[in-house]
Amino acid sequence: MPLSKVVQLGAVLRDHAEQQLRDPASVRRQLEQAEQAHAAGQISDEELAHVQAQAIDRLLPAPANTAAPATGAAP
Repeated sequence: MPLSKVVQLGAVLRDHAEQQLRDPASVRRQLEQAEQAHAAGQISDEELAHVQAQAIDRLLPAPANTAAPATGAAP
């Protein structure tokens, strides 16, 4: 398989994984499972909060990879 096809396949797989990661239904299932585990005493308040924070992060758009411009001002 030519290298360009391997790279193209990698991009397709990455895009599919990203789509699955940010799927609202998947995030909702994760939250429901965490809430059930919390209600059953299987996870702590802190662990539930951590899962909730991760779920929010999954739904937010990924930040752009841009660096802040240097101002040259001394602190």
